[in-house]
Amino acid sequence: MTLMRFPLLTVLSGASIAVLVAACSVSPDRETPAVPAEIDQEPPHPYVGMWVTADGHIRQELLANGRYDEARGRRKSAYTGSYQVFGTRIEYVDDTGFTADGTFDADILHHGGDVFYREGSDAHRRSSGS
Repeated sequence: MTLMRFPLLTVLSGASIAVLVAACSVSPDRETPAVPAEIDQEPPHPYVGMWVTADGHIRQELLANGRYDEARGRRKSAYTGSYQVFGTRIEYVDDTGFTADGTFDADILHHGGDVFYREGSDAHRRSSGS
């Protein structure tokens, strides 16, 4: 009986082979196969990105890694911390330990008494009169 050792190589593209090889590789300091980061991560939620007030004074960037960075006026990184999204609800934990929450309604975020708009969205353009 003859075994075909690499029948998949004829149907996989070069990129697929690279991912397959990387997924099956063993790091020298580990005994388990290394898994490419893009395979092991969940896709970001739909609210990742920049959210701004109508006047642009507060700019809050929700990063895909669960962190946020908020600028106020000319003060960059005025507030930083982590966040979690549960459906349309967001919960923040500032790096100082302060907590807050908010609610998304499509391209609008209600948070801390302010209204934020997804930067560049129709809602943002309508809010700033552009």
